[in-house]
Amino acid sequence: MSAGTDRDGALAVLIVGAGFSGIAMAIRCRQAGIGPITLIEKGSGIGGTWRENTYPGAACDVPSHLYSLSFAPKADWSRLYAKQPEIESYLRDVADQHGLMPLIRFDTTLRRAVWDESRSLWRAETDKGEILARAIVSGAGGLHHPSLPNIPGRENFAGASFHTAAWDHSVDLTGRKVGVIGTGASAIQVVPELAGQAGHLTVFQRTPPWIMPKNDRPIPQERKDRYARFPITRLLERWRLFWRLEFPALVGFTRVSKVTDQAEAMARHHLRKAVPDKALREKLTPRYRFGCKRVLLSDDYYPALQRPDVTLETGSIARIRADGVEMMDGTVHTLDALVFATGFDVLGGSLSTEIVGREGRRLSEAWSDGMQAFQGITVAGFPNYFIMLGPNTGIGHNSIIAMIEIQAAHILTCLKALKKGRDAIEVREPVQARFVDRIRSRMKQSIWQAGGCTSWYLDAKGRNTTLWPDSVLAYRRSARKARLSDYRLR
Repeated sequence: MSAGTDRDGALAVLIVGAGFSGIAMAIRCRQAGIGPITLIEKGSGIGGTWRENTYPGAACDVPSHLYSLSFAPKADWSRLYAKQPEIESYLRDVADQHGLMPLIRFDTTLRRAVWDESRSLWRAETDKGEILARAIVSGAGGLHHPSLPNIPGRENFAGASFHTAAWDHSVDLTGRKVGVIGTGASAIQVVPELAGQAGHLTVFQRTPPWIMPKNDRPIPQERKDRYARFPITRLLERWRLFWRLEFPALVGFTRVSKVTDQAEAMARHHLRKAVPDKALREKLTPRYRFGCKRVLLSDDYYPALQRPDVTLETGSIARIRADGVEMMDGTVHTLDALVFATGFDVLGGSLSTEIVGREGRRLSEAWSDGMQAFQGITVAGFPNYFIMLGPNTGIGHNSIIAMIEIQAAHILTCLKALKKGRDAIEVREPVQARFVDRIRSRMKQSIWQAGGCTSWYLDAKGRNTTLWPDSVLAYRRSARKARLSDYRLR
């Protein structure tokens, strides 16, 4: 039996992932006296999404003082919207300050986890051996499996090609003919960085995004000093930012409403002001409702597209050739390098590890009709297994860190029940079914399903299994404190 484990040699909690979710959960467990715990991380360092996405221009689109853990504040954020290196550094500092580093096993991938009913524990099979744990908290997230487009000939391209989430920093794009496929969140950050560096940049757009001004700028030193000397001022700023972003959801952002019309008017004004050329502006005008796809923030994307060395291609791609990209109309864009800014496979990422619950039931089987979980956290048939940022817990209007902290509080309630002598805790199937039915009913009227678009939010059946259809406050009321009557305890 290893030091700190129970009579079966099992941990109290195994946490998968060392990004925001895993770090928040580990800190809360230690504060509550729950242990021993271990974190496993497939990468070689702290940061999760913010360690892996290192493409040029990578940054957050939520204000820095809100995109941080409430119990681990940072007074000296350098910008209103932090860039990737600063967020990664913040997470490393938080892990170090809270003594988590000795608890993390890096370069360790969870391959399979099987529930042992006779011993009421999980057998976690990693590439470095087996770990026994009474409970597993998955903080792996869904934004770590790149989604590559199903374009004929993709494997035949002779030049350098890579996804934004797997940026090849050994490739020098200076003076080269570069193509970027995609115009989503990563594309509008990487395109301005490549424009001017590349000899010529071609942006392949299938659907234009709604874009609002970001108004990013450095935070003055005197303000940082004030936040450090008077923490209440930093807290007030965090509250101000939260309510500024939360208000639209409270008055109708998540459905087609007057708020939609007002937001579209503001976005069109931004587009008219930024793009004088009518023909280009027409190409950049979305044909779906504001919010149906992720709304993007940028001050430099529109200017980048108006450079003489940048081409916006809005035609349909026929195939990728060894020398570039061929369009349906026969036009060929000759390229030296190709960047895929095409997002992530959320469902595939969530099911990349085999999870086997009671009676040999696999999570992939439980989710054969779409991802679903009670409060996005627990799944019937999988005792002592908890998911952070699971189904229907993403948000498009506020900081996802708020959702992470709510989920950590919910999971902590369940772990405390286990600590008091229970062997297993599992959501009751009727409770989960009612929750999922309620979510699906709400979704029918949501902007994401009634807004006239398709997006990565939707599954193969056109259902949104990704986002929460309400405000953060509503989720907090619903999920922050687990009601043990919703669970079967043994």
